[in-house]
Parts: sequence; C-alpha cells; structure tokens
Amino acid sequence: MVANRGEIAIRVFRACTELGIRTVAVYTEQDTGQMHRQKADEAYLIGRGLPPVQAYLHIPDIIKVAKENDVDAVHPGYGFLSERADFAQACIEAGVRFIGPTPEVVRKMGDKVEARAIAMAAGVRVVPGTDSPISSLSEAQEFSNTYGFPIIFKAAYGGGGRGMRVVRSYEELEENYTRAFSEALSAFGNGALFVEKFVEKPRHIEVQILGDKYGNVVHLYERDCSIQRRHQKVVEIAPAAHLDSQLRSKLTSDAVKLAKHVGYENAGTVEFLVDKHGKHFFIEVNSRLQVEHTVTEEITDVDLVHAQIHIAEGKSLPELGLKQDNVRINGCAIQCRVTTENPARGFQPDTGRIEVFRSGEGMGIRLDSASAFQGALISPHYDSLLVKVIAHGKDNPTAASKMSRALAEFRIRGVKVGSFSWLHLTLVYGFAFRWRSGVQNIDRWAGILTSGGHPCWIVLPTFYCLLPGCCRAEAPALESRWAWAFR
Repeated sequence: MVANRGEIAIRVFRACTELGIRTVAVYTEQDTGQMHRQKADEAYLIGRGLPPVQAYLHIPDIIKVAKENDVDAVHPGYGFLSERADFAQACIEAGVRFIGPTPEVVRKMGDKVEARAIAMAAGVRVVPGTDSPISSLSEAQEFSNTYGFPIIFKAAYGGGGRGMRVVRSYEELEENYTRAFSEALSAFGNGALFVEKFVEKPRHIEVQILGDKYGNVVHLYERDCSIQRRHQKVVEIAPAAHLDSQLRSKLTSDAVKLAKHVGYENAGTVEFLVDKHGKHFFIEVNSRLQVEHTVTEEITDVDLVHAQIHIAEGKSLPELGLKQDNVRINGCAIQCRVTTENPARGFQPDTGRIEVFRSGEGMGIRLDSASAFQGALISPHYDSLLVKVIAHGKDNPTAASKMSRALAEFRIRGVKVGSFSWLHLTLVYGFAFRWRSGVQNIDRWAGILTSGGHPCWIVLPTFYCLLPGCCRAEAPALESRWAWAFR
C-alpha cells in the first residue's frame, strides 16, 4: 500500500507490478478521480469529512485500511507522513512493514537539531547553528548577536523549503520568525524552528544512499540541486557538473559514514552545502525517497523503489548486487519539474481542467506524472507538480539538449504552466554560467519572463543577447552551445 497520492504513488505501484506484488491505493473525497486510484489493484477512501491534506495525514484511517485488507507493507512516498516516526511505529505495531528506515532513525533524522548532533559525533562538518529548537524570538536574537547576519530559520521537523526564512538584518528578524513558525506549524503540525548561519550562494549537493539491516551502506553518487525557487528545487542534475573528484569522494564518504553511524536502513539522502572555497557542510538527512530520485536511477541503472522493497523484505545489499564497486556513473541526467503555475499572479499555483495536453517525448526522455492528460482536473488542495521531465544522455551537453527539445514540444492549455519559461531560462542560465555558481533562487527571473506578456521563445533569445559581455565573448555557435556550457 502507498500512503500517498499522485505521481509518487504511481511510481511505487509500477515497481510493485514489475515485482508481481498487488497494490493498494488510498484516496480522499477530493481525489476520487485521480489517476493513482486507477493504477492500483485496490483503492480505499480515507479521511472522510477531513480537510484534503489532513486526510492523508490521518494515521488511524490509513492503518485501518492496511489491517482490514491484509496489507503486508506500506510505502510512504514523499511528503505527508514519509518522515513521521509515529507513522512508521504505527505500521510496525499493526504488523505491517514500513518501507523506510526504523522509527527511531526516522525520529532522529527528522529532528534537524538531533541530526546535526549525530553528524558532529560522526565527524561530519556542520554549519554553525542552535543546539536545540528555539522557542522564542529572544533566542533567535541572541544567536544573531553571536554569529551576525545573515541567518536562516528552518523547520525543525520537516523540509521542502517550508518554514525556511533568510534574515539579513535585525529589522527583518521578528517578521521572518513569525512567518517561519506559522509555515512550519501548518506544514508539519509543529512550529519548532532552529537557526543556522546562512551560507551565501553555496552549491546544494545531495548524496543518495542505500542501507540494509546488516550494516551495509552504499552511495549512488550525488545530485546537484542548486537551481531553486522559494527554497524548493526545480532542476536537479546527476552527477553534479564540474565537481572536483576529491570533493566528490569527501561528500560520498561523509554520507556513508553518517549513515553507518546511525544504523541507517533503506533509501535516504544526505544533503550538503558547498561554499565558494570548496568546503562542504552537512545540513540534513531526508529519510525517504526524494522527488529527484529519478536522475540517480538514470545514471546508475538502479531501480531505487525495487531496492527499497527488497531491503524491507530483509534482503542484503550484496544479495541485490549492490556493492560499492558495482555502482557506476553512466552519463548524465537532468530533471525539470513542470508545475501548474500562473506567471501573471507571481507564479501562484493554477487550477482547472486541462483542455489540451501534448507532451515532449523521444529517446532519452522519461516522464513521471499523475495528472498530465487531457481532461484532468488540477486541484487547488495539493502540490502544483504536473509532470517530472527527465532527460538522460551520454554527457551533460547531450542531456541538456534533449531536455531543451522535450520542453519545447509540450503544449498545455486550460491551466497556466508558467514553469516552461523559467525551465528554459534555467538551461540558458546554465549555458551562460557553465553550471558553476551556487544556489540560484530563480524567483527574480519572473519579471523577465512575464514582462509585456512575451512568450518564452521570444524572451530567451533576448535574455541571451543581454548576457554580460564576458560570458558572450567566448560563446560558440549555437550548435555547440551545450558542449561549451559544460566544458
């Protein structure tokens, strides 16, 4: 059973079908027509009478469905209950396997402050921050007096950019503390925050790990998630471009060391910031499957969901053929998240019925979706993700050119899909600056994309022409631009 909805539920159902496992979906009153319900062998209503999001967070209903229908295992997907230790514990107490780490590890990693302490005990460098969640504005003021600005508030019991606020001056402190607390409380049911010194323009690099019940841990290399909007990833690349081999070795080694220290089982991601001097800092562990797991699958040819299920069954990594020496990088993969957003309203999520849908496909393109079809109703209640587009090629330039071509082929009418504009722009940006700069929050590009209502195909050449002379001076002919961008 998948205790989730949308494209991640379908992703897990497909893996189960390939393994000969029957599947069970859960859905809410607002999701009766959703595709994930149709893709499962059985489907059951949960959260009757509850608000849409709360229904997927209602543990008693989910456990009831699992017990009444002889469910053997529950996959939490990502978001919702995926990093809730009480849910993992409830599954085990009900006699149902939880496809993920043990409840104790989920608890430790879900508490960002405790995760920091564990990282330090394992000898992994961390960003300066509070030793425990803060409970008042005065504690944040005290931290800023000690370390200076900028600082960043983060939700202590969740991620995904929610509850995250950067503060650059004393005057901004109170407002951002209040907003971060409110966002964390709304998203995770707990408004606790911790504070860190904010690292300016780092690269956001994460390492995919797999662990089994017998103490074996392997890494599946890294992903670069530095292109973000509102602190949420929008473009992910594996492996990271222009990453020094020694730094790659340090990142993967620290990720494995931390996982072994905590006794990590199943799939997880260890996230780091890399500053302009090449120093890396641990920031958190996501004790679940990531939205961007697809790019790792493409470059390693390892089905992470298959691996998750087999590990939950009690198989060891060597039994699955997953020894570190056997894990190899094959080419490059890029993922772009296409979302239903309205550029005219500051890229706020748009809703309605999709009247026309034509996707970009072809060799080297993978599409993971749930609502991407003509006639689909886009709900206002959930995430605005419409489809994940994954391009795989023999190298970075090949993957980038495939992605650009695929995005250009999409035609969607009925709902606004403004993300195409800034996804194209991201590729141009990567071309111009060779994917070397740090985290780029691309919200500031929205004005370029919407000014005068010009479509993307007009805006992008204009943007290219306006690039700084130092970037354009050595730019080659367009036919070789991707090779130059990743040189």
